[in-house]
Amino acid sequence: MNLDLNEITFIIVSFKSRKVIFNCIDSLPRFSNIIVIENSDDKEIKKELETKYDNIEVILNENLGMGASNNIGIKKSNTKFAFILNPDVVFKEDTFSNIVKNTKLIDDFSILSPINDNENFPNYEIKKSYSYINENIFEVDTVDGFSMLINKSKFKNQIFFDENFFLYLENTDLCLRQKNNNEKIYVFKDSKIRHIGSYFTKQDLSKNLEYLRNWHWMWSKFYFNKKHSGYLSALTKTFHNLISAILKYFFYTLLFNKHRKIIYKMRFLGLLNSMIGKKSFLRPKN
Repeated sequence: MNLDLNEITFIIVSFKSRKVIFNCIDSLPRFSNIIVIENSDDKEIKKELETKYDNIEVILNENLGMGASNNIGIKKSNTKFAFILNPDVVFKEDTFSNIVKNTKLIDDFSILSPINDNENFPNYEIKKSYSYINENIFEVDTVDGFSMLINKSKFKNQIFFDENFFLYLENTDLCLRQKNNNEKIYVFKDSKIRHIGSYFTKQDLSKNLEYLRNWHWMWSKFYFNKKHSGYLSALTKTFHNLISAILKYFFYTLLFNKHRKIIYKMRFLGLLNSMIGKKSFLRPKN
């Protein structure tokens, strides 16, 4: 198939990402259509981005989570494809030319992604055995949510991310649903990106985010397994996490290690709230 870069809208969900988002946007093709969903209500970054770049729209949004924010951008886009990005992703100079070249060698796709340039942290997972298209194109089961080129026409009823997830596993859920519909997901080995990872540096902010992430990791883990395998299966797969969180909470209490104690408290609470059917309600403080 032929891929026209003009038919891509880049969707970037941002939360206080001023330190990295400019590098991300600067690595995109100059003519790109870009929608930034800013979840911190930062009016200054909206002004800066819309002043500096053409073809960009910055939407100040209540922090509804990655999935819900991505959905806002996807549904607002007027192009055939939506490229989901984290603001801490930077593209190589030849990434897009290689993407265009490689898509000519496949009939169609639902989702594809360049490959993370750090081989120690692959941005994909393969659970089944697939045949390589060639040495640069291979089929996978899931790709990480920091880089996903989505073919909107391949999503039934235009249902994209499950908005019950706030953080973690929303991309895995999306990919699994597409694979269950016999859709193709590819990674291009000669098209590379660099993913910086966490870009927060203030110690207190980093700790608060770590607590938030531990809560949501456990909430999402149970919800994901319940959604795809049923409640009893989810309980079986996460019960050891519940016991571990309780034991480690008391262990670190005895050691007067407040930071580790809070981490396991948050894990326990995230898992417990998911088990009893409560929504993913915990949010970062602006």
